Amino acid sequence: MENKVHCLVLSFPAQGHINPMLQFSKLLQQEGIKVTLSTTVFFANKLHKLPPSITLETISDGFDAGGFSEAKSFRAYLDHFWQVGPQNLEKFIERLGETNNPIDCVIYDAFYPWVLDVAKRLGIIGVPFLTQNVGVNSIYYHVLIGKLRVPLDVEEVSLPELPKLHKKDLPSFLLSYEKDPSFLELAIDQFSNLDQADWILCNSFHELDQEVIDWTMKIWPNFRTIGPSIPSMFLDKRIKHDEDYGATQFKSEEECIEWLNNKPKGSVVYVSFGSLVSLNEEQLEEVASSLKDCESYFLWVVKPLEETKLPKDFEKKSQKGLVVTWCYQLKVLAHESIGCFVTHCGWNSTLEAISLGVPIVAMPQWSDQATNAKFIVDVWKIGIRVPCDEKQVVRRNGMRDCILEIMDGEKGKIIKRNVMQLKALATNAVGVGGSSYKNITEFVNSLFHFTSITQSNRSPAFILQ
Repeated sequence: MENKVHCLVLSFPAQGHINPMLQFSKLLQQEGIKVTLSTTVFFANKLHKLPPSITLETISDGFDAGGFSEAKSFRAYLDHFWQVGPQNLEKFIERLGETNNPIDCVIYDAFYPWVLDVAKRLGIIGVPFLTQNVGVNSIYYHVLIGKLRVPLDVEEVSLPELPKLHKKDLPSFLLSYEKDPSFLELAIDQFSNLDQADWILCNSFHELDQEVIDWTMKIWPNFRTIGPSIPSMFLDKRIKHDEDYGATQFKSEEECIEWLNNKPKGSVVYVSFGSLVSLNEEQLEEVASSLKDCESYFLWVVKPLEETKLPKDFEKKSQKGLVVTWCYQLKVLAHESIGCFVTHCGWNSTLEAISLGVPIVAMPQWSDQATNAKFIVDVWKIGIRVPCDEKQVVRRNGMRDCILEIMDGEKGKIIKRNVMQLKALATNAVGVGGSSYKNITEFVNSLFHFTSITQSNRSPAFILQ
């Protein structure tokens, strides 16, 4: 055990970031690598369960009592965390360096570019983990190098190997830059020092975006896709009983599976807008009216803070529909009763829909979601995007028509065929001999090679040099 490769996996404090990194950690464990998972104190305290085989350690961001909300602003949060984070991380790695389990490699959320500087100082492997679509990564990279300038002064953007992008297709941070540059700066800083990284990992798979990925590898030859990073039992089934990511801030309501069991195959519309997006009262009312008018059954996830905004006459449980505050999304998407997924198009939700073969009704809200929706509709052709009005509100009739088209229209049949083809490609990618499987094997072998060289004469002094 003393000679095991030991990876520290450092996640950004958000559900959509920890899920794929935790899943990748489980794959590393399967290959005989010891994994320590780390995130901020406040976020770690909110997590309900972790796989017993994963050790959880915390790093202080300076806001241990309240996380983001404790800081005066997101900019203040980032500035302070970026100031104290490197010191706290270095002390933690140095402490483990004095034990029989020193850290050999740190795999970190690319939102933390400063981690690579710490890794280089301590002589360990530094590996950024990109949690977003490769097309989105390309957009941010082109902002970083000045090929795409903000504020935008064009209506249409052309970038290598990407489809033509209109303003509405771009990450929202490019459009809100003048009001608050913090989010865009966080996004583009991911790429500020990637050329110095030992490896660059991305939660996607080669067959999904072959042209963009091949172009990216010309910029960074050590870039590898290792996804879809979702629990094994929903894809290749190589890790027994791996049916859950294993870390959540929310408690699932199991009654939704029982409710789905009584519904016909492909008859239910599943509606969820993720852990971060919060709809205003007007938008919630339009969604509620659309589902009420729709002929299909529906399962709708409405967060507790949103429940009070629902129309007073809207039934939360009936023969036709069920409203829950949270559910286990993968089990829901895998259920045979699900006919389509109305989603905000967060990258994890998008990959889950692809991996389980579920057509998408795209309703992007912010961040990378509009770009994901562009790929969903125009590149992969596995969904329909709902129209917005001048207030950026999706109206009930537009949403109802999109659901009807997916569930019963001719276009819906084509979309279903397309998404089932992508599902097969995703399963093959992570299966033995697949593109992501080969990339993970290559990465793991490089870790064992590195430690076989260093551990023969390793001591705390070596780590700290």
